[in-house]
Amino acid sequence: MGSARLLLLLQLLNVSAAIYKQWIPNTNFENVLNWHGNRIPCAQDAVYFERNKNVSVFVQSTHSLKSMHIPWNGEFILAPGAGFAVGTDMQNTECEQGSDITFKEAESYSWMDPDLWHAGLSRDDLENEKHLFSVDEERVPCQYDDVIFQPETSFRVNINSAEGTIAVKSISILDKRFDRHEDFAAYLETNTAKMQFHGLGAIKVTNSRCADKTGCVCGNTAEILNICSTLKQHTENQCPGVVCKDPLKPNGHCCEICGATLSLDYSPNFDIEAYRNRLLHGFLNLAKYAGTRMALSKVYRPQTFLRIFPRQGVPEIQIVLIDDKNGSDTGSVAQLLANDIMADVTDNGPSFGILKATMQSATGSNFNNHGGNRAASWSIAVSVIAVLILILLTSVLVLLYRKHNLRFQTWSWPTFWKTDSDLEHISNRTDKGFDNPIFDMETPATQDPQGLYSGEEALKGIQLTESGMFFVNPLYDENDSTA
Repeated sequence: MGSARLLLLLQLLNVSAAIYKQWIPNTNFENVLNWHGNRIPCAQDAVYFERNKNVSVFVQSTHSLKSMHIPWNGEFILAPGAGFAVGTDMQNTECEQGSDITFKEAESYSWMDPDLWHAGLSRDDLENEKHLFSVDEERVPCQYDDVIFQPETSFRVNINSAEGTIAVKSISILDKRFDRHEDFAAYLETNTAKMQFHGLGAIKVTNSRCADKTGCVCGNTAEILNICSTLKQHTENQCPGVVCKDPLKPNGHCCEICGATLSLDYSPNFDIEAYRNRLLHGFLNLAKYAGTRMALSKVYRPQTFLRIFPRQGVPEIQIVLIDDKNGSDTGSVAQLLANDIMADVTDNGPSFGILKATMQSATGSNFNNHGGNRAASWSIAVSVIAVLILILLTSVLVLLYRKHNLRFQTWSWPTFWKTDSDLEHISNRTDKGFDNPIFDMETPATQDPQGLYSGEEALKGIQLTESGMFFVNPLYDENDSTA
């Protein structure tokens, strides 16, 4: 009953539910991942922070240390009762022999890295680790998302952006929510914010929500190259290998996947949150689909002119399904789910505002399919290059012609049907002979060019034999074997 009331409220408000994106890494003192050696400093340790690195560090408790070398430009955010002391912590039996321990730099953490964000439909989902699966473009905060930096954490993030400005609905830092750009702009002037955010980009808080119940696009299309390059830096700029035949590349995803995709054409009556709720509770919760993850969002279907020149895309609802199967079973459960969704669309699609659905799937092993894929890719590439070269040459010729640098001659095509006027024109040409280089004799110019083969004589020069038809040369005796 509660979920039904929520869906009814969303329909009345004519809005789409917000997505919450939570930043994962932090620079807390008590986080073992922030220290070389993967342990928290103890009383006998000498602690080092890099001098030339800016850093903000949240400290949750009191720590006894042998010594601490702090950076030139940094800050420590102390929780109530937290601090540092010089001396020996007799309660820590694991710190009998100290050493030098260094805090890791946090400059490499990027806002555009999809691996550094978690997504959820609510704050409770994030706390309970019920994370949404999304294509890579939408794993980074979208224009209508609420961004959360966890309470009692410090962080440092690079906000370089291809667009220059990153738009979000709201942003929460140290348990304070900013939903007005003026308030957040004032916060960015503080020393704490300067330690937290760096780079050439800017963040704009809009407090805008999606007002279209059919859904809104993420708005990160212009950042896709930045997102993918940042993501692939973890794998030496390569996509992970896939073991399925004809792998799929969903719109907004950086690499190919195994599984299934569905594309839905919809009417104005379509409600993306109502349909998401149907898929989550009517399909994904069933035991036979265990291990399957779903991404559902509105995207622009790529459109091209002559399959070469991009043009304005058409909005559609994209569903991406993947599973946790391996080997020849890879993508099999995702394909099963996609088939069942297609059947449901056939039976109930119109009641949800779905006009049409198309499906693609990729399953099984593709070890014998690599060559075919490469050949097809080369064929497409060569075809595209050939068409581009043809267009370029045509453009150059037209340009030269218009600038009077090129004129096309009129060509006379040969014909087998000559009129009397044509023959008379030929016979009246002034140059009717040629020099014979062997005998140094000039062929008489007045000789009839048709003298050898004209009328009945021409017909006599044609003989038919069992082997075919041939012409007799009147200048030579056909019985002369010495010729």
